[in-house]
Amino acid sequence: MKRWSITDAKANFSKLLDATVREGPQVVTRRGVDAAVVVSVAEWKGLTEGRPKSAIDILVNDPRRFELDLPPRGKLGLRPPLDFD
Repeated sequence: MKRWSITDAKANFSKLLDATVREGPQVVTRRGVDAAVVVSVAEWKGLTEGRPKSAIDILVNDPRRFELDLPPRGKLGLRPPLDFD
């Protein structure tokens, strides 16, 4: 991966994007330390589409959460009390 200083990345942003699409991920550095990686949309989709969902993703974003067949409330009855004797 090619490395770009933040100054060069800002001054040549169009070239940075072209290199990303043509050559693959590009690293942007700040004060000589790797700070970010620029990837193409195609590569990003390839990296993120197959990832497993977290529990939060499923609970918040998954439309199937509305398809659960839950019994009506109050119709299940109570469990018998536990006997500790």
